[in-house]
Amino acid sequence: MRIPVSWLAEHLELAEDTSAETLAEAFVRIGLEVEEVTHLSTVRGPLVVGRVAEIEELTEFKKPIRYCRVEVGGTPDAPDSRNIICGATNFSEGALVVVALPGTVLPGEFEITARKTYGRRSEGMICSTKELGVGEDHDGILVLPPGSADPGTDATGVVGLDDAVIELAITPDRGYCFSVRGLARELSNALDVPYRDPAARSVPVEERSSRTVEIRDASACSRFVFRRVSGVDPTAPTPWWMRRRLALAGIRSLSLAVDVTNYVMLELGQPLHAWDAAKLAGDVVVRRATAGEKLTTLDGVERVLDPDDVVICDDSGPVSLAGVMGGATTEIGADSHDVLLEAANWDPASIARAIRRHKLPSEAGKRFERGVDPAVAPVATERAAQLLARFGDGTIEAGRTDVGEPSAPAPVTMPLALPDKVAGVHYERGVTARRLNQIGCGIEVSTSDSGVGLVTATPPSWRPDLTQPADLVEEVLRLEGYHTIPSVLPSAPGGRGLEETQLRRRAVSRALAHDGYVEVLPFPFTGQDTLDKLGLADDDPRRRTLSVLNGLETERSVLASTLLPGLLETLQRNVARGQRDLALFHLGQVVLAEEEPPEVPEVGVTERPSDEQIAALHAALPAQPTHVAAVLAGRREQPGWWGKGRDASWADAIQAARTVAEAAGVELTIAADDLAPWHPGRCARFQVGETVVGYAGELHPKVVEALGLPKRTCAMELDLDAVPLTDERPAPQVSAYPPVLLDVALVVDESVPASDLAEVVRSGGGALLEDVRLFDVYAGERVGAGKKSLAFALRLRAPDRTLTQDEAIEARDAAIDAAKKHFDATLRA
Repeated sequence: MRIPVSWLAEHLELAEDTSAETLAEAFVRIGLEVEEVTHLSTVRGPLVVGRVAEIEELTEFKKPIRYCRVEVGGTPDAPDSRNIICGATNFSEGALVVVALPGTVLPGEFEITARKTYGRRSEGMICSTKELGVGEDHDGILVLPPGSADPGTDATGVVGLDDAVIELAITPDRGYCFSVRGLARELSNALDVPYRDPAARSVPVEERSSRTVEIRDASACSRFVFRRVSGVDPTAPTPWWMRRRLALAGIRSLSLAVDVTNYVMLELGQPLHAWDAAKLAGDVVVRRATAGEKLTTLDGVERVLDPDDVVICDDSGPVSLAGVMGGATTEIGADSHDVLLEAANWDPASIARAIRRHKLPSEAGKRFERGVDPAVAPVATERAAQLLARFGDGTIEAGRTDVGEPSAPAPVTMPLALPDKVAGVHYERGVTARRLNQIGCGIEVSTSDSGVGLVTATPPSWRPDLTQPADLVEEVLRLEGYHTIPSVLPSAPGGRGLEETQLRRRAVSRALAHDGYVEVLPFPFTGQDTLDKLGLADDDPRRRTLSVLNGLETERSVLASTLLPGLLETLQRNVARGQRDLALFHLGQVVLAEEEPPEVPEVGVTERPSDEQIAALHAALPAQPTHVAAVLAGRREQPGWWGKGRDASWADAIQAARTVAEAAGVELTIAADDLAPWHPGRCARFQVGETVVGYAGELHPKVVEALGLPKRTCAMELDLDAVPLTDERPAPQVSAYPPVLLDVALVVDESVPASDLAEVVRSGGGALLEDVRLFDVYAGERVGAGKKSLAFALRLRAPDRTLTQDEAIEARDAAIDAAKKHFDATLRA
């Protein structure tokens, strides 16, 4: 919403030195967002009013060129004249214009000089509104009203270049601020200055209707007003002051009738529509459209109407899409002398849907979808009729159509001290009643049976958003000033820090990030189609999901029961944008619904729920454990002079789980398993004790194909809440003694899991065996059929001394003996 400061000042008793910045600060102080303050006084140098004394038409050029003698000062007997070349043709001799004399600098640092052009010497420039920076019209120059100023007068004040424009971002709940009326009232409250309501005009009583109107759907239209003005001169120009205000507000001048409706809309907040009364056939009906009906709107487009659309009809059918755009058949044209002014109050939700359905945003629709004051409709039509009669030489016909009965706002009662309680501030006596009265509420103060002071506020017709005590509290607090509410940080009790679960989450995140994984925040919703692509069985617990009532996307409207869909979608999106080597992880909650969800109790909002109700609400919540998941694709190690690199594999996904377990301070038991969406032969199950905590491995090829993922994409997911908390989280231990590095290759039956063999080797090696790492797997003729060779790198070290060769060999042999005992392993020659 753009509004000139001078227009606002018309309705306020402001001090002469009140600046635009002061008004902007006042808006911000009471909760309105100011986007920009623009001062128009960017013209430097001699800018004066001139009178065109003589025009010479230069016909030797392809386009119209005029050589004008313009009086720019002096006396009537001895005028100071300048000769100026001008290409505009919208003025005649005797017209008052704005002249930029040599030395003037116009917006855009355009300097005016005397120069020779078109074979004549031009001593200045006759300006258009765009060149002055007060409009967008560049087709013709600005012609001032006769008698508005004498030649030679400084044009800055005449044109309004001493004005400023404030641009505000109006929130959806404050539709009344889309008008000078609403914004001036807000400034009056913020600055505590007197306010003159532009809607406080006398409306003559009209006993008969100007035209019959029938409202068939009262839910779509609560009030409809017609006012007729006949004998309007369609060629009458819009006065400069009105065109200027419209231009500064961002609205282009079209014709007097259209400009008047736009002007009144900006002034009072009530959108108007001007009809050519001669083109309207018969009585008017307001109703919902029927399926298949068509309407050609003012933009020349034939639109197929929806049964939800509200339309205005005459005997020929729909002639206007109510609240959105008028119809072409009743448009005001160059021969329209009989104007019918319409002001109505439409259902905001219906208008909002129609705007989006037909892609027809407009200034009128912007106001209707936020709610318009139903009481101002007769005032708006009367104001517009008076302006048309005054500037278009029209006659206001007797009679006004006014049908419909808008519902009165419901009173809201609250304790007088409720704003004090909410803000934690002790306001002066009478502040609540005074502030509510300022915004237009009718106030009644009473006392409850318990002796508590109450205030009953009846909201004004322009504030449909005031429906509960919290709304009234907000009004009191914002008008008193949010800056008056102290900001006090609660003191933290001593001896407390992060919880154990928080510390573990941070440790896990750091560990994965240290291993080269990038943390992402995927979309927390998924869809049944995605679960199908993951290959989950019908009885899989992960298929028990909860749908959200207000899902952002129809295809993804259920809460995720696993982190993999969101992570895999993020992976696929990155691959589509050129990334090939990816290692991503996410740590977050999933929602696991029960087979028979418990009944959720209904809890009101007027008072605090009881402890029993709160307990029942908690009991009705589904399980929401914290999971950690990772996905890999592409290369895990990049190629270079150091080697060929390595692709990510199922082993990396398993190692990611081990990294998580190490950061959490627990040991994982790893075993082969078969669970979707992993490959049956490349899937590992993780346990802590007897509890299964997760899975990892390579995704099934069908899953990879269905989701459009890179080949051999791998994934890991652990239920972090199922992992027991331990105080023995690993801390870095730096030994001052050198390690002894030994390799051992053991031949075992091909059915022996490598993880089981590694665990036996680790336990057999004793305390000196610091680390066991599998680095090679071989199966072939050299080890025999049904056998495989597993090569391990052993790192041995003592915490208090340097190991001798004999001690290292003894520990290695003990590890080999343990492998022989458990798996009948043999050393590979």
